[in-house]
Amino acid sequence: MTMTQQDTDAMRALSGLDDDRAPVRLRAALAVGTALEARFVGKLVERCAAEPEFFVRDMLTWALTRHPVSLTLPALLRELRSERAQARSQALRTLSEIRDRQAWPAMTEALLCDADDEVARSAWRAAVVLVPEDDKPALGTLLAAQLGRGGHDTQLSLSCPDSAGRFPVQSQTPRRPDRRGVARRPPTGSGPRARPAIRRGSSWAVLRIRKSGSR
Repeated sequence: MTMTQQDTDAMRALSGLDDDRAPVRLRAALAVGTALEARFVGKLVERCAAEPEFFVRDMLTWALTRHPVSLTLPALLRELRSERAQARSQALRTLSEIRDRQAWPAMTEALLCDADDEVARSAWRAAVVLVPEDDKPALGTLLAAQLGRGGHDTQLSLSCPDSAGRFPVQSQTPRRPDRRGVARRPPTGSGPRARPAIRRGSSWAVLRIRKSGSR
């Protein structure tokens, strides 16, 4: 393939990010992430702030993580100051995947306590990944103050890590195996088998931070 053909294909993929069809945008994000061209970073960040479909945003994040941190980090940090909640939220999600601790100073109390639940949840996830050892006790205290905030999904974001020990990207009611090894939902409601309200328990994130900080 000639350089001209490669450039044409890359530009076609870039334009596909604005297509009306979600599957086309998904394929375009995959292509742009594979092409790895510095000039595309700005467009990827821009689309993160506007993309309505979660699975496409997830691919946009993947594409950004493929590029050098020296290119992506400045653009993502700028997004944290955006007035658009989705721009802040998706930038935080991407920072939690990149895991570069240069981003830690940007994890401000304003983001961790953002009025938008999605932004706050993304900030909690990013902060737990990025926090230095010396700052874990203070972060644990701040996260503890958020216990009981919002609805069920928001509360789960502080309480239930995924299998890799991170906050889930999309909170789901956790399942546990029964005696036959079949996953079942934990009981809800009242009675001895009822699942306790999250606000009465301890946050997994807070416990993880506090235990690490006390060593």
